[in-house]
Amino acid sequence: MTSAPLVKKIEELKKKRNAVILVHNYQPAEVQDIADFLGDSLDLSVTASRTQADVILFCGVHFMAETAAILSPSKTVLIPEENAGCPMANMIDAGSLSKLKKEHPRAAVVAYVNTTAAVKAESDVCCTSANAVKIIRSLDAQEIIFVPDKYLGSYVRRFTEKKMILWDGFCPVHARILAEHVMKAKKEHPDAEVFVHPECRPEVIDLADQVLSTTGICRQALEARGKEFIIGTETGILHRLKKDNQGKRFYPVFEGAVCENMKKNSLEKVLWALEEMKHIVKVEKETGKKAGKALSRMLEYSDKNTEVSNAV
Repeated sequence: MTSAPLVKKIEELKKKRNAVILVHNYQPAEVQDIADFLGDSLDLSVTASRTQADVILFCGVHFMAETAAILSPSKTVLIPEENAGCPMANMIDAGSLSKLKKEHPRAAVVAYVNTTAAVKAESDVCCTSANAVKIIRSLDAQEIIFVPDKYLGSYVRRFTEKKMILWDGFCPVHARILAEHVMKAKKEHPDAEVFVHPECRPEVIDLADQVLSTTGICRQALEARGKEFIIGTETGILHRLKKDNQGKRFYPVFEGAVCENMKKNSLEKVLWALEEMKHIVKVEKETGKKAGKALSRMLEYSDKNTEVSNAV
């Protein structure tokens, strides 16, 4: 079946199910093009919680759908590919975090949104890559356990004097981006600005013109006067950047920065998910309640101090 009939059937089923389709910036281009809302994981979950839809179809990875389920407990949350996981989120579990908390009883626990519901439930507050610095600065504690991304944590450490206890986790996709890739790209495109994600290695961040979340990259590309940009994050975002910025050029800092899990979704899987109402993502009630508190604390702070749309 070609894409046009597929898209038509998806639209028909979406109306029948009173569903909303959320699509992350790293998804395949064909999936991005059918989105009701396209953006970052937390921003999408917050948006979904404010809609009148009965069904949320989340085209992303599992922790994102979990977050949507936590923030929208009365809605049915589906994910097209049940095996679309996040390697970084899986690098920390609730038991390991609980043990770390006992070793540092005075520390506040800050969990990146790229974590499972069980890990969020063990945390005091969540954060995004865009608001991590402000969230941590706002806490009374002088000792911070930060999970799971050591590279985002090391970036935050540049802007605070608090003691940061970093978990040894990372995003394999962003870790593949090396300083030599940035230098090569800058040599090939000397007039281009370099935007990189804070999940990148410190030596990559040091070579960037700006360090931004995915929504931050999209916003800055729109506002920038320049015409050429080198982008240091998962390559799926280039589709959106090129669509939204006619006349500007975007180059991946490294063609190999591809998340295989993000690419597991397809139009066919979206259609099957709506036809068969699968795969339903549920969060155990008590876990969801505790994780919801950590997310709510962040959202309360964000409403006062930052834009939720900067989330990752």
